[in-house]
Amino acid sequence: MKRNKKWFQEAVAKKPPYTLGGWSKDLAPITRRRYALESRPKNWTLRHRYLSTARALQSLHNVTQDQTTKRAALADAKYFYGKLK
Repeated sequence: MKRNKKWFQEAVAKKPPYTLGGWSKDLAPITRRRYALESRPKNWTLRHRYLSTARALQSLHNVTQDQTTKRAALADAKYFYGKLK
């Protein structure tokens, strides 16, 4: 029996992944980080929001082919990981 759906499609349909809001490589670092942090639910603890944002930016860094986006995403991820310490 062959499945037409990928294994993750049902999970994504039940709970869509969070995006990074208005994050863009062309914005100033302060603005990029504010948009990324605001994209996380407000009822989470600040620590959880920092961690989730850092992981999302790290994932973006890992999958993008654009070097400018790669550098900006890594810099922002390191910033949020640093805030956790």
